[in-house]
Amino acid sequence: MTISRFGSAVLAILVMTAAGQAGAAEPGPAEKARIDQAVKAYADRIESDHSKEIDQRIANAADKLNADPASPVIGNPNGDVTIVEFFDYACPYCKAVEPRLEALVKSDGHVKLVLKEFPILTPASMVATKAALASVRRGKYRQFHQAMMRFEGQLQDSDIFDTAKSVGLDVARLRKDMEAPEITAQIIANFNLARSIRAFQTPTFIAANHELSSTSASIDFPQVVAAARGK
Repeated sequence: MTISRFGSAVLAILVMTAAGQAGAAEPGPAEKARIDQAVKAYADRIESDHSKEIDQRIANAADKLNADPASPVIGNPNGDVTIVEFFDYACPYCKAVEPRLEALVKSDGHVKLVLKEFPILTPASMVATKAALASVRRGKYRQFHQAMMRFEGQLQDSDIFDTAKSVGLDVARLRKDMEAPEITAQIIANFNLARSIRAFQTPTFIAANHELSSTSASIDFPQVVAAARGK
């Protein structure tokens, strides 16, 4: 029977514990270093296996992620590189990264940014998402989305409708459009899609069928696009 690297590490730790309880001398620096190395190797393997699993889940859901006609798109709908973002209008990290995304689609006319409304943070998040999806049928999604992402402070329902009015939306009509069953269906679809790829936080970014694991503040989007084109 073979023992995995993790098994060896656990065995060594158990031996250390037993020895300590028996009053024996603790392992020396070399033995401790070997245990640390074994534990790190196991952690690295687990992380690699997890990344492969997520990539496979993303590959299985590629059509829903990249080409769902119900998902709003900013940038070039026929772009050669697609970036998918799961976001929430109440998410400060989403708002912090938004100017860089806007700059990307402005500077690179071949990027397709797919926006997955994912209202998981506050009750107002759901209201904002419904308003955003309702704005699509009035041709105002991009204006409303970007105005909402620039909003600062704790989001309230009144802020959402004030923003809608500021970009030229008829609020009474918008409220009615928000109740359309297809909007509820789209939100449910986004939740199910996020769960299927194990996306549980905002923002979550996917490019070239791979989840960007870096924190949003450290993602170099032009570099991500260049790497996707190089594949």
